[in-house]
Amino acid sequence: MRVLLLGANGFIGRFVADRLLADPAVHLTALGRGDDADVRFDLASGSPGALTRFLDAVHPGVVVNCAGATRGGARDLTRHNTVAVATVCEALRRSGCGARLVQVGCASEYGPSQPGSSTAEDAVPRPGGPYGVSKLAATELVLGSGLDAVVLRVFSPVGPGTPAGSPLGRLAEAMRRAMQAGDGELKLSGLGVQRDFVDVRDVARAVHAASLSAAQGVVNIGTGRAVRLRDAAAVLARVAGYAGNLNELDAPHGIPQRPMIGAPRTEGTIADQLASAPYPYPDGCGPWQQADVRTARDRLGWRPRINLEESLADIWMEAACRI
Repeated sequence: MRVLLLGANGFIGRFVADRLLADPAVHLTALGRGDDADVRFDLASGSPGALTRFLDAVHPGVVVNCAGATRGGARDLTRHNTVAVATVCEALRRSGCGARLVQVGCASEYGPSQPGSSTAEDAVPRPGGPYGVSKLAATELVLGSGLDAVVLRVFSPVGPGTPAGSPLGRLAEAMRRAMQAGDGELKLSGLGVQRDFVDVRDVARAVHAASLSAAQGVVNIGTGRAVRLRDAAAVLARVAGYAGNLNELDAPHGIPQRPMIGAPRTEGTIADQLASAPYPYPDGCGPWQQADVRTARDRLGWRPRINLEESLADIWMEAACRI
């Protein structure tokens, strides 16, 4: 099976590449902006025609798109997350390769959800920030393309290579500095947030399974269990051998939250809507998010295997090696 991987150098893409390369039945070609890609191509600025010619030459059976941006302004996020996917979809429609598309989406497309609930694929998306909006637009492009396609909505990926700017990446770095300085107290914010953390290696397994399956539409990829960031911090402290106190900084008061999935619709002024900033939730998902993962189990035959403690141990190992 010939597979074209887009975004092989990203956090998720690197592990997807490793997983696919481990399958002797897969012939992998990586396309991206970096020098180490098999073929250099910028999806955000390249033309669909140029990509079509490449598809016709390589003739992949599956195209996996892990490319995109998680940070930046709305314009950049739209270019890298939405325009790029429009280019991929148009090129696949024009091409004669007939490839299946596996698009890696994200849980930020859903936005906030009701505490205690599990978000299923049929939930009405209400993204709480430009990143989620740009990824949701990409999902809608894929679903409306008429292609043989599946979108994997990945919840909160963690594990080796976790970006330093992510909540657990920042937590590990703060703990490393505290231990280096001999601080007996670590002050952190946002520890009450609960997220569905899924190991990036399990995500790669899901992508592999999706490339071999006939599943279409949206499929959630998570563990089905939300974990409070405070609890994750305690596990990380144990793994790291940090004996100090973990104290939470008070979050600002009076900041309204965005509407939650499953909550009654309410009318408000434009000022109210503009005031509902995602702080302290930069992903725009509010205080709680947990996946309903039954579709992944039933249609992909996929279940997560790696527990959070192992993921955190790998995050800490990388943080501890920094000078």
